Amino acid sequence: MLSTVHPGAFASLVKGRRIASVTGTNGKTTTSHLLAAAIRQGLGSDAARLVTNADGANLHYGIASALAKAPKADIAVLETDERVVADLVAQGSPEVLVMLNFSRDQLDRNHEIKFLARSWREALAKAGEAGPVVVANSDDPLITWAVEKARRVIWVDTPSKWSADAALCPACGSILTRVDPNPDEPQGRWDCPSCELTEHAADYQVREGRIALPEGRVVDPRLKVPGSFNVSNAAAALAAAVELGVSVDDALVGFRTVEAPAGRFATASFGPTSARLLLSKNPAGWAESLPLLGTPTVVLAIDSVAADGKDVSWLWDVDFEQLVGKHVVCTGPRAYDLAVRLEYAEVSHEVILDLADALASVADQPQPIDLISTYTPFQKLLKMAGLR
Repeated sequence: MLSTVHPGAFASLVKGRRIASVTGTNGKTTTSHLLAAAIRQGLGSDAARLVTNADGANLHYGIASALAKAPKADIAVLETDERVVADLVAQGSPEVLVMLNFSRDQLDRNHEIKFLARSWREALAKAGEAGPVVVANSDDPLITWAVEKARRVIWVDTPSKWSADAALCPACGSILTRVDPNPDEPQGRWDCPSCELTEHAADYQVREGRIALPEGRVVDPRLKVPGSFNVSNAAAALAAAVELGVSVDDALVGFRTVEAPAGRFATASFGPTSARLLLSKNPAGWAESLPLLGTPTVVLAIDSVAADGKDVSWLWDVDFEQLVGKHVVCTGPRAYDLAVRLEYAEVSHEVILDLADALASVADQPQPIDLISTYTPFQKLLKMAGLR
């Protein structure tokens, strides 16, 4: 491992490049792929100038390894784990930092999300005028609080289906309220009634699958990855790409080359059946993925390795009740934990622990199936199932 041979590899390799970093609980990988594709399109024949950690290895050693493979690349798009952001700001001086969202994830490793937000806030305050331009999700109170000390913020309104981790003001602890509903934002914007923290007016807005730009133009991203949440990811990537000098039109063309970032949303065939793969590892992710399920048969693969979080208590916060009426197969090392949750949700299901056996059990389905998994990377999941 590079970091073992050279402990200072991360600090040395992030220096001297134009860096765009993407972080947050959900959407980092897809947003990084979208942003990298936009920049490649903008660079044209000079696309080799760009390096990115496309496989999602977003800790210090993964970032260092990706950069070491492209020593001459002067532009880097880096998916960055939440715990690495402060070090990257201090040691790499990123030009742009995209902050997507904050929600409970891997609590055995991250413990409390406000702790991470505080580290971002302190890093941005310390960087001062030398810090990055931040592309921030205005719909997320914790993100808004974390970036208060940034030198400049580009606000992107990315409506989310999950708000359970944003009930309290991160500044003073009061219960947040919703104010000023309108046709574009029927729930209204969030606001703290007890302090000055409030939702900022957005520079970029996501509305009904389209992106409204600062100058008023509205564009349809026409993505090849599904879900309204990916339109939100694209809006953040677009804001970052424009800040880096890529035209809106070039960025949109680049976005449309992204189909299965690090295996997400890929389709794999086995026998006469095909499965679409969705990655979800926390309640917010499942809240976005479950509405995408359009097949009568669903396989849910639940793991709990150290890299993805050993604590699966979050299963009780997911609205599995919407799976009633589907043929659900539970698989993976924590399949029985899921089965208990589904029993309480009154969702009919069967447990098949081995992933390959689980997929074999549905291989004769006349229609494609959906597979939601907590496993990463997805290539490993496919290999485990004998599909790669």
